[in-house]
Amino acid sequence: MTKSPSTLGPAFVAPKHFFILSLTEPLTDYLNGVEFVWSILDHLGDWIKALIKPNVAALRLKGGFIETALALKDNQIGPAEYNLDGKGGYPEVFVGGEKWPDAALILPGAFIADGQVEIGPGVVIESGAFVKGPTILGPKTQVRQGAYVRGQVYCLGHNVVGHATEAKNVLFLSEAKAGHFAYLGDSVLGAAVNLGAGTKLANLKMDDKAIGFKVQSHLIVLSRRKLGAIIGDHAETGCNSVTSPGALLGPGSRLAPNATAKAGFYPPFSRIGF
Repeated sequence: MTKSPSTLGPAFVAPKHFFILSLTEPLTDYLNGVEFVWSILDHLGDWIKALIKPNVAALRLKGGFIETALALKDNQIGPAEYNLDGKGGYPEVFVGGEKWPDAALILPGAFIADGQVEIGPGVVIESGAFVKGPTILGPKTQVRQGAYVRGQVYCLGHNVVGHATEAKNVLFLSEAKAGHFAYLGDSVLGAAVNLGAGTKLANLKMDDKAIGFKVQSHLIVLSRRKLGAIIGDHAETGCNSVTSPGALLGPGSRLAPNATAKAGFYPPFSRIGF
Protein backbone atom coordinates (compact mmCIF):
# COMPACT_ATOMS: atom_id res chain seq x y z
CA MET A 1 0.00 0.00 0.00
CA THR A 2 1.48 3.34 -1.05
CA LYS A 3 0.93 6.44 1.04
CA SER A 4 2.22 9.96 0.87
CA PRO A 5 3.79 11.44 4.01
CA SER A 6 0.79 13.74 4.43
CA THR A 7 -1.55 10.77 4.91
CA LEU A 8 0.85 8.73 7.02
CA GLY A 9 0.95 11.06 9.99
CA PRO A 10 3.82 11.25 12.49
CA ALA A 11 3.03 8.00 14.30
CA PHE A 12 6.44 6.43 13.61
CA VAL A 13 8.51 9.01 11.77
CA ALA A 14 8.44 12.21 13.83
CA PRO A 15 11.79 13.37 15.25
CA LYS A 16 10.62 12.63 18.80
CA HIS A 17 10.62 8.91 17.98
CA PHE A 18 14.32 9.01 17.06
CA PHE A 19 15.82 11.60 19.41
CA ILE A 20 15.33 12.88 22.96
CA LEU A 21 14.42 16.40 21.91
CA SER A 22 14.87 17.94 25.35
CA LEU A 23 18.60 17.28 24.94
CA THR A 24 18.98 18.94 21.54
CA GLU A 25 19.24 22.63 22.48
CA PRO A 26 19.44 25.04 20.70
CA LEU A 27 17.57 23.00 18.08
CA THR A 28 14.74 21.67 20.25
CA ASP A 29 12.10 24.10 19.05
CA TYR A 30 13.17 23.65 15.44
CA LEU A 31 12.99 19.86 15.69
CA ASN A 32 9.63 19.98 17.45
CA GLY A 33 8.30 21.94 14.49
CA VAL A 34 9.20 19.23 11.98
CA GLU A 35 6.57 16.59 11.28
CA PHE A 36 8.71 14.04 9.45
CA VAL A 37 12.23 13.25 10.56
CA TRP A 38 13.72 13.40 7.05
CA SER A 39 12.43 16.96 6.66
CA ILE A 40 15.16 18.06 9.07
CA LEU A 41 17.48 17.99 6.08
CA ASP A 42 15.30 20.39 4.11
CA HIS A 43 15.64 22.97 6.89
CA LEU A 44 19.14 22.35 8.20
CA GLY A 45 20.81 25.00 6.06
CA ASP A 46 18.33 27.66 7.21
CA TRP A 47 18.74 26.66 10.85
CA ILE A 48 22.50 26.96 10.58
CA LYS A 49 22.23 30.39 8.99
CA ALA A 50 19.88 31.53 11.76
CA LEU A 51 22.13 30.32 14.58
CA ILE A 52 25.67 30.64 13.26
CA LYS A 53 28.08 33.16 14.75
CA PRO A 54 31.02 33.06 12.35
CA ASN A 55 34.34 33.56 14.09
CA VAL A 56 37.02 32.58 11.58
CA ALA A 57 37.69 35.91 9.86
CA ALA A 58 40.93 36.45 11.78
CA LEU A 59 42.07 32.92 10.98
CA ARG A 60 41.64 33.60 7.27
CA LEU A 61 43.54 36.88 7.01
CA LYS A 62 46.23 35.17 4.94
CA GLY A 63 43.80 32.86 3.15
CA GLY A 64 42.17 29.68 4.30
CA PHE A 65 45.36 27.63 4.73
CA ILE A 66 46.55 27.53 8.33
CA GLU A 67 50.34 27.80 8.38
CA THR A 68 51.00 27.52 12.09
CA ALA A 69 49.14 26.15 15.09
CA LEU A 70 46.56 28.68 16.25
CA ALA A 71 44.37 29.03 19.32
CA LEU A 72 40.92 30.61 19.08
CA LYS A 73 39.02 31.84 22.13
CA ASP A 74 36.37 34.55 22.42
CA ASN A 75 37.17 35.70 18.87
CA GLN A 76 40.83 36.18 19.79
CA ILE A 77 43.59 34.20 18.14
CA GLY A 78 47.18 33.54 19.03
CA PRO A 79 50.07 31.23 18.14
CA ALA A 80 49.41 28.03 20.04
CA GLU A 81 51.51 25.68 22.04
CA TYR A 82 49.63 22.56 22.99
CA ASN A 83 49.61 19.23 24.74
CA LEU A 84 47.46 16.77 22.82
CA ASP A 85 47.22 14.46 25.84
CA GLY A 86 45.41 16.95 28.00
CA LYS A 87 42.91 16.23 30.75
CA GLY A 88 39.86 14.31 29.57
CA GLY A 89 41.43 13.60 26.19
CA TYR A 90 41.21 17.21 25.03
CA PRO A 91 44.36 19.22 24.36
CA GLU A 92 45.72 21.80 26.71
CA VAL A 93 46.33 25.00 24.77
CA PHE A 94 48.77 27.78 25.66
CA VAL A 95 49.45 31.17 24.10
CA GLY A 96 52.60 32.96 25.16
CA GLY A 97 52.99 30.51 28.04
CA GLU A 98 49.50 31.30 29.37
CA LYS A 99 46.93 28.54 29.42
CA TRP A 100 43.78 29.29 27.39
CA PRO A 101 41.09 27.06 28.89
CA ASP A 102 38.51 25.82 26.36
CA ALA A 103 40.33 27.42 23.45
CA ALA A 104 39.86 25.84 20.04
CA LEU A 105 43.01 24.49 18.43
CA ILE A 106 43.58 24.65 14.67
CA LEU A 107 46.66 22.73 13.58
CA PRO A 108 48.96 23.61 10.67
CA GLY A 109 47.72 22.40 7.32
CA ALA A 110 44.00 22.74 8.08
CA PHE A 111 42.01 24.72 5.50
CA ILE A 112 39.05 26.98 6.33
CA ALA A 113 37.42 27.56 2.95
CA ASP A 114 35.22 30.58 3.73
CA GLY A 115 34.00 32.86 6.49
CA GLN A 116 30.73 31.08 7.24
CA VAL A 117 32.19 28.79 9.88
CA GLU A 118 31.71 28.86 13.64
CA ILE A 119 34.33 27.07 15.74
CA GLY A 120 33.17 26.39 19.28
CA PRO A 121 35.15 26.14 22.53
CA GLY A 122 37.55 23.24 22.73
CA VAL A 123 37.20 22.28 19.07
CA VAL A 124 40.22 20.64 17.45
CA ILE A 125 40.77 20.83 13.68
CA GLU A 126 43.67 18.67 12.65
CA SER A 127 46.14 19.03 9.81
CA GLY A 128 44.74 18.20 6.40
CA ALA A 129 41.11 18.84 7.32
CA PHE A 130 39.01 20.95 4.93
CA VAL A 131 36.08 22.89 6.37
CA LYS A 132 33.55 24.74 4.22
CA GLY A 133 30.57 26.77 5.42
CA PRO A 134 27.93 27.21 6.43
CA THR A 135 29.09 24.98 9.25
CA ILE A 136 28.83 25.07 13.04
CA LEU A 137 31.35 23.00 14.99
CA GLY A 138 29.96 22.80 18.51
CA PRO A 139 32.01 22.56 21.71
CA LYS A 140 34.81 20.00 21.85
CA THR A 141 34.16 18.63 18.39
CA GLN A 142 37.09 16.95 16.67
CA VAL A 143 37.66 17.32 12.94
CA ARG A 144 40.42 14.86 12.32
CA GLN A 145 43.18 14.63 9.72
CA GLY A 146 41.91 14.40 6.15
CA ALA A 147 38.26 15.14 7.01
CA TYR A 148 36.18 16.89 4.33
CA VAL A 149 33.39 19.03 5.76
CA ARG A 150 31.52 20.17 2.65
CA GLY A 151 29.02 22.60 4.19
CA GLN A 152 25.61 22.60 5.85
CA VAL A 153 27.09 20.59 8.68
CA TYR A 154 25.97 21.20 12.26
CA CYS A 155 27.86 19.46 15.07
CA LEU A 156 25.97 20.06 18.30
CA GLY A 157 28.97 19.23 20.46
CA HIS A 158 31.46 16.54 21.53
CA ASN A 159 31.34 15.10 18.02
CA VAL A 160 33.94 13.43 15.82
CA VAL A 161 34.29 13.96 12.08
CA GLY A 162 36.98 11.38 11.68
CA HIS A 163 40.02 10.68 9.57
CA ALA A 164 39.16 10.68 5.84
CA THR A 165 35.47 11.22 6.65
CA GLU A 166 33.29 13.29 4.31
CA ALA A 167 30.17 15.08 5.55
CA LYS A 168 27.61 17.12 3.59
CA ASN A 169 24.23 18.38 4.82
CA VAL A 170 24.54 16.47 8.08
CA LEU A 171 23.29 17.06 11.61
CA PHE A 172 25.33 15.51 14.43
CA LEU A 173 23.48 15.53 17.73
CA SER A 174 25.52 15.52 20.93
CA GLU A 175 28.36 12.98 21.11
CA ALA A 176 27.66 11.46 17.70
CA LYS A 177 30.88 10.12 16.21
CA ALA A 178 32.07 9.02 12.78
CA GLY A 179 35.65 8.28 13.63
CA HIS A 180 37.19 6.72 10.54
CA PHE A 181 36.74 6.60 6.76
CA ALA A 182 33.02 7.39 6.69
CA TYR A 183 30.76 8.99 4.08
CA LEU A 184 27.85 10.98 5.49
CA GLY A 185 25.51 12.51 2.94
CA ASP A 186 22.15 14.15 3.75
CA SER A 187 21.88 12.37 7.09
CA VAL A 188 21.09 12.85 10.78
CA LEU A 189 23.09 11.16 13.54
CA GLY A 190 21.38 11.01 16.91
CA ALA A 191 22.97 11.51 20.29
CA ALA A 192 25.84 9.13 21.10
CA VAL A 193 25.60 7.39 17.72
CA ASN A 194 28.84 5.64 16.84
CA LEU A 195 29.71 4.70 13.27
CA GLY A 196 32.24 1.93 12.79
CA ALA A 197 35.23 2.49 10.54
CA GLY A 198 34.29 2.59 6.88
CA THR A 199 30.55 3.14 7.38
CA LYS A 200 28.88 4.70 4.34
CA LEU A 201 25.52 6.47 4.51
CA ALA A 202 24.59 6.42 0.83
CA ASN A 203 22.28 9.21 -0.29
CA LEU A 204 21.61 8.68 -4.02
CA LYS A 205 20.01 5.66 -5.65
CA MET A 206 21.87 4.12 -8.57
CA ASP A 207 18.70 4.05 -10.69
CA ASP A 208 18.32 7.82 -10.16
CA LYS A 209 14.72 7.37 -8.98
CA ALA A 210 13.02 9.11 -6.08
CA ILE A 211 13.74 7.85 -2.59
CA GLY A 212 11.21 5.35 -1.28
CA PHE A 213 10.96 3.18 1.83
CA LYS A 214 8.50 1.25 3.93
CA VAL A 215 7.08 2.33 7.27
CA GLN A 216 5.19 -0.61 8.70
CA SER A 217 3.14 -1.82 5.70
CA HIS A 218 3.10 1.54 3.94
CA LEU A 219 5.38 2.44 1.06
CA ILE A 220 6.48 6.07 1.28
CA VAL A 221 7.80 7.76 -1.85
CA LEU A 222 9.41 11.17 -1.43
CA SER A 223 9.77 13.86 -4.06
CA ARG A 224 13.49 14.09 -3.47
CA ARG A 225 16.53 12.50 -5.06
CA LYS A 226 18.84 12.51 -2.08
CA LEU A 227 18.39 11.15 1.42
CA GLY A 228 21.00 9.32 3.42
CA ALA A 229 20.24 7.77 6.80
CA ILE A 230 18.34 8.89 9.87
CA ILE A 231 19.99 7.18 12.84
CA GLY A 232 18.34 7.38 16.24
CA ASP A 233 20.03 8.04 19.57
CA HIS A 234 22.59 5.49 20.79
CA ALA A 235 22.51 3.42 17.59
CA GLU A 236 25.73 1.88 16.26
CA THR A 237 27.07 0.57 12.97
CA GLY A 238 29.80 -2.00 12.46
CA CYS A 239 32.90 -1.57 10.35
CA ASN A 240 32.38 -1.37 6.58
CA SER A 241 28.61 -1.29 6.91
CA VAL A 242 26.35 0.58 4.47
CA THR A 243 22.94 2.17 4.73
CA SER A 244 20.96 2.45 1.50
CA PRO A 245 19.30 5.79 0.67
CA GLY A 246 16.29 6.18 2.92
CA ALA A 247 17.30 3.94 5.84
CA LEU A 248 15.65 5.03 9.11
CA LEU A 249 17.24 3.30 12.10
CA GLY A 250 15.42 3.60 15.39
CA PRO A 251 17.18 4.43 18.67
CA GLY A 252 19.48 1.76 20.03
CA SER A 253 19.64 -0.16 16.75
CA ARG A 254 22.73 -2.10 15.67
CA LEU A 255 23.94 -2.66 12.10
CA ALA A 256 26.40 -5.54 11.82
CA PRO A 257 29.88 -5.22 10.31
CA ASN A 258 29.92 -5.63 6.50
CA ALA A 259 26.11 -5.54 6.44
CA THR A 260 23.72 -3.31 4.48
CA ALA A 261 20.59 -1.72 5.89
CA LYS A 262 18.15 -1.44 3.01
CA ALA A 263 15.82 1.54 2.70
CA GLY A 264 13.04 1.37 5.24
CA PHE A 265 12.00 1.98 8.83
CA TYR A 266 13.73 -0.08 11.50
CA PRO A 267 12.05 0.03 14.94
CA PRO A 268 14.04 0.89 18.06
CA PHE A 269 16.66 -1.67 19.10
CA SER A 270 16.62 -3.42 15.75
CA ARG A 271 19.42 -5.88 14.97
CA ILE A 272 20.31 -5.73 11.27
CA GLY A 273 22.56 -8.24 9.52
CA PHE A 274 23.35 -10.33 12.59
